[in-house]
Amino acid sequence: MKKIRHYKIKILCGLLYTFCLLQILGISVYYEEKKESVTKLDDAIAFVSSSMVEEPPKIAITFDDGPSSQCTGRLLDGLKERNVKATFFLIGENAKENPELVKRLDEEGHLIGNHTYHHVEITKVSDEEAKKEILDTNEVITSITGKSVEYMRPPFGLWQRNLEMEIEVLPVMWTIDPLDWTTENVDEIVNKVVTEAEENDIILLHDCYDSSVDAALRIIDILQKKGFEFVTVDQLIMN
Repeated sequence: MKKIRHYKIKILCGLLYTFCLLQILGISVYYEEKKESVTKLDDAIAFVSSSMVEEPPKIAITFDDGPSSQCTGRLLDGLKERNVKATFFLIGENAKENPELVKRLDEEGHLIGNHTYHHVEITKVSDEEAKKEILDTNEVITSITGKSVEYMRPPFGLWQRNLEMEIEVLPVMWTIDPLDWTTENVDEIVNKVVTEAEENDIILLHDCYDSSVDAALRIIDILQKKGFEFVTVDQLIMN
């Protein structure tokens, strides 16, 4: 998923080639807004460089096992304050018990995915039971948001590929897992994430622990200062 943006180099080379060709033909180049003549190669390089806006590196933060009546609301407050959109993989029975939180997730622009109805390891159950776990969760989410569910995260990251032929849902894994569910040490969780974070990473956290919520908001603050832009996982997958 990590891409080297060769296209920017190609654009720069192409524009410089065009500039040189115009100079050979004796055609002046003007910057339309300032109406200033560009007559030197150094000026052309500076002009091209300034016109090419560097895109910030994108990263996704995701939360499993919610929604939680204790923690998810506070997390949403923090995300809204920071203008960050996240991805939430919901357990069906938790979504059914907390419809207002599911509705809020949708209304505030977060991506909602499926995490099975009872948080089962689907490779250890029959295909029919696995399908029911996924479809029942989809039904709960759709009944609240009015939108279909396109993505899921299988518990423990274990997926049955044959299910992709029977259910229209795309499994989403992760690239950074600080194992936040094993500790209440916020500093430990934060350090594990921010020291590993790179462009196009998918961070795995949980929105059912206070320590994880605290860590998530600190992680966002640190990575935003480093220039990262937080997006939902579909934006990474589609790029």
